[in-house]
Amino acid sequence: MKIEFDHALLEHQKAIQSVFNQSEVIEQVVNKIIASIRGGGKIIWLGNGGSAADAQHMAAELMVRYVKNRQPIASIALTTDTSILTAHSNDYTFDSVFSRQIKGLANPNDVVIGLSTSGESINVVNAIEAANQKGCFTVVMTGGGENSLKNLANVCFCIDSRETARVQEAHGVLSHLICEGLDSVFD
Repeated sequence: MKIEFDHALLEHQKAIQSVFNQSEVIEQVVNKIIASIRGGGKIIWLGNGGSAADAQHMAAELMVRYVKNRQPIASIALTTDTSILTAHSNDYTFDSVFSRQIKGLANPNDVVIGLSTSGESINVVNAIEAANQKGCFTVVMTGGGENSLKNLANVCFCIDSRETARVQEAHGVLSHLICEGLDSVFD
């Protein structure tokens, strides 16, 4: 049986091209993160489902190692503490599971990066709003089209696709480019 992959590959190519189209903004974000880290700040990642896994992956790349051996870069994913996630969701609502952590952990010098393929995840929206209120620099990675997160953050990386898998692939490339930029600066 012949399986057709052309559509998926074309969508992947289009999504990755939208990363190329945002290279100057990627550089600006990396420079903001560098200033944050040098000023004692940290990077806080968050997302749901596959985006939660991506958030954890990127926090690990920075805390442990991306390519080269270097000192850890202060980075945390708000998706890793099952006690916080389940207690908060049980006692309150999942809608504020990240914003409550932002209120307790974030400082004005931090960079908060929210991932949402739809751009509509209410707990990510609430977290970015809380981070903005705390004076953090906020970045979101979303899919294409209008969405709630697009104009909420300081920077939105909007991927030119509505297919979740393609958007996640592009978010991975974007996140790794951020790691690449940080690896080039920190020892």
